[in-house]
Amino acid sequence: MPNKNIELIASYWTIAGDTYPGAPSEISPFSLRARAEAASKAGWRGMGLLHADMVDAIAKQGLSTVRSIFNDNGIKHLEVEFLVDWHLDGAKRAASDRMRDELLEIAGELGARRLKCAGGLFEEGEPDVPRMRDAFATLCDKAAAYDVEVAIEFLPFSSVNTIDRAIAVSQDVRPNGGLMVDTWHVARGGMSFDEISKIPLELIKGIELDDAHNTVIGTMLNDSTHHRQFCGEGDLDVPAFIQAVLNTGYTGPWGVELISAELRKLPLEVAAQKAFDTTMAQFERVVFPTK
Repeated sequence: MPNKNIELIASYWTIAGDTYPGAPSEISPFSLRARAEAASKAGWRGMGLLHADMVDAIAKQGLSTVRSIFNDNGIKHLEVEFLVDWHLDGAKRAASDRMRDELLEIAGELGARRLKCAGGLFEEGEPDVPRMRDAFATLCDKAAAYDVEVAIEFLPFSSVNTIDRAIAVSQDVRPNGGLMVDTWHVARGGMSFDEISKIPLELIKGIELDDAHNTVIGTMLNDSTHHRQFCGEGDLDVPAFIQAVLNTGYTGPWGVELISAELRKLPLEVAAQKAFDTTMAQFERVVFPTK
């Protein structure tokens, strides 16, 4: 399998170092330049950009310097994250809209092509699908002005927590709107990898790879933010997930989202290289469709 045909994106948390979602500070202790250089050296061709971290980096270094950091290191795939509450009203929606505008402005300036979001975090009950579709259309229209796609992550701790629900919210809303399909989310959501075949190819806006133990450690949120595993070192069949995605006709880059207490304690270059190598090894066990 020629490695040049597979381009990997280091999602923000994969090389952010000693921080995690919901930490007192989500800003990486490593400089943006150090992360980009470590990613490039390891073989990554993309990076994920978190709102707080990018606001901090731009304030300290300026947009032109930030842009040159990515260009100088061959980082060509960029994505911004993480937007929630875009489907609500009131103060939460107002705060979400402010973050949305900032993320899209950053994306536009840096050439990022994807905005990651989730709907209904920790909300009880069934999602209001018509309302979410309307709100998603508004979000997609805002993003389209910056040539950005919007990808909903269907999380186990979200009201949009299954492939079926995610399709219901996103299908036929806008061409630039769709889904982010993550190994951990599919498995922890109780779905089989075969269900990926339900997703129309045009809805797949991105893929994320990771691994996990068979048993959830603590709460689902705790498992997600502290105990994901390097690809091939957990109990999930990552090659089977990749194969299911390939079978849809997907040919884009592959994100890797490792949110792990073990990983975040490693030296930056070690973490970047191990995450890259263990992920690339999974592609040796799949069959690529013939053209």
